[in-house]
Amino acid sequence: MNATRAGGDEPDGAGVVRILVADDQAMIRAGLEAARRILAAPEPPRVIMLTTYDTDENLDRALHAGVSGFLLKVSPPEHLFAAIRSAARGDVLLDPAVTSRVVDAYRRTAPPASPPVTGLTAREEEVLLLVARGLSNAEIAGELSITEATVSTHINRLLAKLALRDRAQAVRYAYESGVIRPGEPA
Repeated sequence: MNATRAGGDEPDGAGVVRILVADDQAMIRAGLEAARRILAAPEPPRVIMLTTYDTDENLDRALHAGVSGFLLKVSPPEHLFAAIRSAARGDVLLDPAVTSRVVDAYRRTAPPASPPVTGLTAREEEVLLLVARGLSNAEIAGELSITEATVSTHINRLLAKLALRDRAQAVRYAYESGVIRPGEPA
């Protein structure tokens, strides 16, 4: 193991972070199994996976093994330094190139945080969806071919039925209940 400074963040005031570099090429070490074995040891070190292979399988194996970082070798050196500092603090850092895939996978599999909407009429559910998409009362009225006054009535009723204070809470409720998911088109 080599001792080196990790760029300023000092985990226990010592200013030194111990680093073991393991390569994923067969010539350097024998397979991605190394992280799993290292992390299975009593009092394991933190491991940052550096890889040439940007595959979901490698990412999945690394995350399940418990790595503290997953970086692509094409990343700039400052990403490695950030991952080292992050691991020293006990955090996890993923390469920006794979982060969106992790978030997308989570979004596809994550259950709604709250129970589904109940007690609303079909029209109130439509209005809630359009409110969550950021439409104004006038835009909702145009979309549903109703008056702005009718939109206001629907919003007031759905707020009362869901015990919500205002439009902002309605938007939050819509996301948490799964009426709308992050990334859906507006």
